[in-house]
Amino acid sequence: MLTPLGRDSEIAASLMREAGIEVLVCSTLEALCHELTYGAGFALVTDDALQSSDLSGLAAWVGEQPPWSDFPFVLLTERGGGLERNPSASRLTSALGNVIFLERPFHPTSLVSVARTALRGRRRQYESRQRIEEIREAEHTLERRVEERTSELAAANRQLLGQIEEREKVEAALRQAQRLEAVGQLTSGVAHDFNNLLTVVIGNARQLAKGDVEPNVRRRLEMMEQAASRGAKLTAQLLAFSRRQKLEPQLVDLNHTVANMRDLLHSTMGGSTRIETVLHPELWTALIDPTQIELVILNLAINARDAMEVGGTLVVETGNATLGEPQRPEEPPGGEYVMVSVSDTGSGMSPEVLAKAFEPFFTTKMVGKGSGLGLSQVFGLAKQSGGGVRIDTRPGEGTSVKVYLPRARAASAPRTERRAAVPPRADGDRVVLLVDDDSAVREITATLLTELGYTVVEAGSGGAALDMLQRRADIDLMLLDFAMPGMNGAEVAREARARRPDLPILFVTGYADTEALAHADECGIIQKPFDDHELATKVGSVLRPADPTVVAFRGRSEA
Repeated sequence: MLTPLGRDSEIAASLMREAGIEVLVCSTLEALCHELTYGAGFALVTDDALQSSDLSGLAAWVGEQPPWSDFPFVLLTERGGGLERNPSASRLTSALGNVIFLERPFHPTSLVSVARTALRGRRRQYESRQRIEEIREAEHTLERRVEERTSELAAANRQLLGQIEEREKVEAALRQAQRLEAVGQLTSGVAHDFNNLLTVVIGNARQLAKGDVEPNVRRRLEMMEQAASRGAKLTAQLLAFSRRQKLEPQLVDLNHTVANMRDLLHSTMGGSTRIETVLHPELWTALIDPTQIELVILNLAINARDAMEVGGTLVVETGNATLGEPQRPEEPPGGEYVMVSVSDTGSGMSPEVLAKAFEPFFTTKMVGKGSGLGLSQVFGLAKQSGGGVRIDTRPGEGTSVKVYLPRARAASAPRTERRAAVPPRADGDRVVLLVDDDSAVREITATLLTELGYTVVEAGSGGAALDMLQRRADIDLMLLDFAMPGMNGAEVAREARARRPDLPILFVTGYADTEALAHADECGIIQKPFDDHELATKVGSVLRPADPTVVAFRGRSEA
């Protein structure tokens, strides 16, 4: 309250205190402006206190109010001092904004009513401020939640995109694995049929060459045998891709293997290619078939030579590797491996070529320049051995093929040497039951066994073999083909062992199902095509009665 003249302040303050309204009396305009900064419900001012005063400070305070505030002023004026008759009233209204005029002398009820109306209006303003603050807080909370949700959605979207990309990779890897598996099954079947044919060709060629033939005929027979032997190597490569051949893993020092192959690599690559070897000084021992790994390195070297121009560089490197989860189907599972790589400075591979690199018979070479089995054989051997392959390549810069082979643990023991081969002739009158569904293979095998001094009983199917075994008790050995229609060799062997537990069994097979024959010792399998010396050695080793090292085939029921 600012009423510096007369008794207005005393009367007004007394009336409002009686009405329960707290009153603060100011003696000057400056004091009023100062108290207004601490807050008030309204200001009661007489017009004579403002007419000759500088209102700039008060007007500035009024103008700086926040949007929600419209501070009320109750102005006590003389009678007839309204806006229409008092120009100063217009000036005060313009400066103060929210002004209520109350003429003097005023009735107490009028003063209290005006005061309560002003307070009620001011309280509404404060309530509006509270609601505005609540709305702003809600808006801030909403914005924060929108940002958080947007961030969560962005993270979920990134995760979804990552899952989509990973799924596409997995689907591509699955399609590649299914394609390779389908081709592997096809090639294993083709290899089986080829080996049957080659057994007949090689066996008959050697039989004819044993007689008294003209030199020209002998030379042609030798050419036939050599061509069939090359075909046998080709089928061995097919079996390597399909992972059907029976490996003979041993503890191998790959540094020693690479060092011993220097001369062979130099003669194979020719003088135009520079050969470098980088051997790891503390290389782990690998568990691998030593013959097969030499063939792998040679195949990779030949592929590298064909991909390079004259004057290229070939690098054969060994090392230890600890790998994570595979990204492609040809890569090995996570773990520790011994690595051998062959790198070249050749033309490299495009992504399209790389996607088909391990498919058998796929080649970018000219017709007649390559079989397309090199990398497929590498892939098959590595996978069957428990490892894998990885190719790093860039078109125009070269290729590095890394073969990962299982590391031999301390518990592994070196492979012991087999006993020397027994004489090829039969020791006494021994009866051999020969079981094979291919009549031509059966005929040449029976001829060889007869020449070796054995009595041969033939059967063209598993059922016929079991009937023969039931009728004849003098059979000393069953020579059994593995892949036959109806009952395969493993099923026939289990039935035969159930009837004759002591009967030795040898498998003669064009491909060895390593899982089905897991309990057959090495001496219990003869791979087609075979020669008479190998046949005599295997048959004699099984039938030799004094040999304690013979391990006969045991069916899965005894596994």
